[in-house]
Amino acid sequence: MPERRFDLGEREIPRKWFNLMPEMAEKPPPPLHPGTGEPIGPDALAPIFPMALIEQEVSTEAWIPIPEEILDIYRLWRPTPLFRADRLEKALGTPARIYYKYEGVSPAGSHKPNTAVAQAFYNAKEGVKRLATETGAGQWGSALAFACNQLGLECKVYMVRVSYDQKPYRRSMMQTWGASVIPSPSNETESGKKILARDPDSAGSLGIAISEAVEDAAKRDDTKYSLGSVLNHVLLHQTVIGLEAKKAFERIGDAPDVVVGCTGGGSNFAGIAFPYLADKIHGGKIRIVAVEPAACPTLTRGEFRYDFGDTAQMTPLLPMYTLGHDFIPPSIHSGGLRYHGMAPLVSQLVKSGLVEPTSYMQTECFDAGILFARTEGILPAPEATHAVKGAIAEAERCKQEGKAETILFNLCGHGHLDLAAYDAYFSGKLEDFALPQSAIDEAMGKIDALPRIG
Repeated sequence: MPERRFDLGEREIPRKWFNLMPEMAEKPPPPLHPGTGEPIGPDALAPIFPMALIEQEVSTEAWIPIPEEILDIYRLWRPTPLFRADRLEKALGTPARIYYKYEGVSPAGSHKPNTAVAQAFYNAKEGVKRLATETGAGQWGSALAFACNQLGLECKVYMVRVSYDQKPYRRSMMQTWGASVIPSPSNETESGKKILARDPDSAGSLGIAISEAVEDAAKRDDTKYSLGSVLNHVLLHQTVIGLEAKKAFERIGDAPDVVVGCTGGGSNFAGIAFPYLADKIHGGKIRIVAVEPAACPTLTRGEFRYDFGDTAQMTPLLPMYTLGHDFIPPSIHSGGLRYHGMAPLVSQLVKSGLVEPTSYMQTECFDAGILFARTEGILPAPEATHAVKGAIAEAERCKQEGKAETILFNLCGHGHLDLAAYDAYFSGKLEDFALPQSAIDEAMGKIDALPRIG
């Protein structure tokens, strides 16, 4: 019987974050000023981010030291365990070896605290008193609420309305850690009011919620904005996941042939994949697979272009795969993956052919999540079921080809607060959305006047 669980010691928590940018031969184009269309410098970001995070955003250093104060909080849950999914292997009848890094052991139940703690620390260190943010499924809002509680900051969360209604216990978790949570779009910001004037019943989107949070931060001297995905410094903080996985695999005497992660904005995917992408860039044979929902197919059906990160066009123009900043994804239960764009670094890696994107319908992802729960015992978050589905697809390919490959995926969070989604699945109310091309074309048509890449 194979060994199932591989734990590192507390002293083996990574002491540095890994920055993939210096390793990339093809780097993403620079972000542009939303007004002038010219490349922006650090000063343009200073109104909403502390300088320490801006420096990380543009850093050319491969390794960034993790402050001891952050490591002290990380020790509440890190290192996270690496498991071999041998029961899933048996159910699939595959010769593949399937492993997963389990980030659901964090206080918030996902990978998100890895960057939330770092962002709260750097803001507190520069005298910021309050952070404003958005959240989709509530994982990020929960993580930032926890981090702010640990570091003595106020926290204001604009939660996408459909998730606010679907996931009341996420709201309760945020409130337990002292955060103020309101549904987005709201009447508390000008951008929210404009959306509600056009559509009083708007289900909201991450793009809208980002607009509200950025506006909130820009209006107050004591407040900065905090983002749970997309930007370079956020992806940087998540690399502790892959770094721990590599160390555990060295101990096992194995190494992944395929790494799989789900993608919404790119943070958990970067966390597991970036340390392995460095190996691929230097000639390794490893494959890296990014899995997204078919209802929000940013990488598989979007375009690599400059676009705004938010609906109200308040952010810089980012080079990314996008469906258009006005795109409102269907109200699928994987709220954390309902974002119109993708992290510039992940987008460039896909454009360069280093990452393979794929997409699945939500019912087949929930099918995979149920199989995983019934074999491995852990109920995945709806977002994480996409990574489970991707790993199962790779394992089934190995079965067909007779290959005993090693597959690693990131189980980025548990689904204990997402039971309404599973209830919809079991009652037959979970619907697949065949996204019409016309919906993408309409949203993309609205960004035709924006600068092009190249």
